[in-house]
Formats: sequence, C-alpha cells, structure tokens
Amino acid sequence: MTASFREFRPTKTNLLSLQKNLTFAVKGENFLKFKLEQIVYEIKENWDNYIKNRDIFIDLYKDTMILLNQTYKDMGKRDFILISSLSKIQFQPKINIKYTKKIGSLIPLIDYELIREELLPAYSFENTSHYLDDLITILIKFFNELIVFVKLEDIMLNMSLSYRKINRRIRGLKNIIIPALQLDIKKIKDILEENERENYVRLKNTKDLITKEI
Repeated sequence: MTASFREFRPTKTNLLSLQKNLTFAVKGENFLKFKLEQIVYEIKENWDNYIKNRDIFIDLYKDTMILLNQTYKDMGKRDFILISSLSKIQFQPKINIKYTKKIGSLIPLIDYELIREELLPAYSFENTSHYLDDLITILIKFFNELIVFVKLEDIMLNMSLSYRKINRRIRGLKNIIIPALQLDIKKIKDILEENERENYVRLKNTKDLITKEI
C-alpha cells in the first residue's frame, strides 16, 4: 500500500519520490501482466493433455473397480486378503518426488517404479479367480496412469493458484496503489503550482512597489 497524501509534505523532493514510485508501480503492473500471459499460455498448452489423461484415468479407474469387485466375489474375503498380503511382499513400489519452478509455479517431477521381486509367487491357490491376472495387469497400468494424471493435475492447480495470486496483485496495483499515487502527485503539483503563483504575485507586487518608490 502507498502512503496517503497526508503523510507527505508538498515539496518537490516528495513529488519526485512519488513519481519514481508511480513509475516503479506501473512497470511492476506491466511485468505482472506479462507473467499472467505466460501462465495463461502454459495452461492452454497443458489443458488438452490434462483432459485426455483425465479421461484415460477415469476409464481405468472404472475398469479396475469392476475387476476388483469381480475378483473379490469369486475368491471370497479370506483368500483375497491373503493374496493381497503376498502381493505386498512381491511388489515393491518406489517413488521419488522433486519440484522445479516454472513461471513462479512449482512443477512436480515424479519418478515411479514398481519393482517386482521373484522371491515367491503372488498366488498359488486352486480357487484363485480367473480375473486375478487381469486385475494385476490393470492395476499396474492404473498406478502408472495415476502418476501421470496427478502430475498434470498438480501442474494445472499450481498454475491456477499462481494466476489468481498474480491477478490479485495486478488489481491491487491498478485499482488501489497506482490511483493513490496519481492522486497524491496531483495534489502536490496543485499545491506547488499555487505556491509558485503566489510567489510570482508577491514578487511582482514587491517589484512594482520598489519601482514606484524610485
């Protein structure tokens, strides 16, 4: 926030200071507008890919839930839980998340790997469901797609938050700070001009008085 006019003495020094602040505020507004344009461009560039991967993820999610339900029905709760526990030993997920900055927004870099240990079979029961192999295959695809979708969604969310933050700062500059500075500058200019006119009149009267006396 800029200081109000009441906090400034109407001097040329303060006028120059306010004019510098105004110039800086206008440059700041233009820079933020440029950043906003970059963010809008990035959102548009990622939007189609985001929608495409969202649809793929939703379809995979539906198929996974259907297979999961069918497998559970075929095997029963006990065997299903037992095979799930064995699969936890056989499959070891590893994930590493880092972040980088782009146009002021955090962009996730996600490394995901599902390591399969061949120490023991994931299941070895005669009454295992015929859906189980398909379920394991689709679960692997599901988690891979989940990583891709989460990354894209995080990018879109961070870009949207950056857009909102920058747009709020632009509105603050445009609607509050810059008008307040312009108003303070106008008031000081008006006072200085009035003082100059008064000084001119006073000097002219003094000159006329001296001339008459001579």
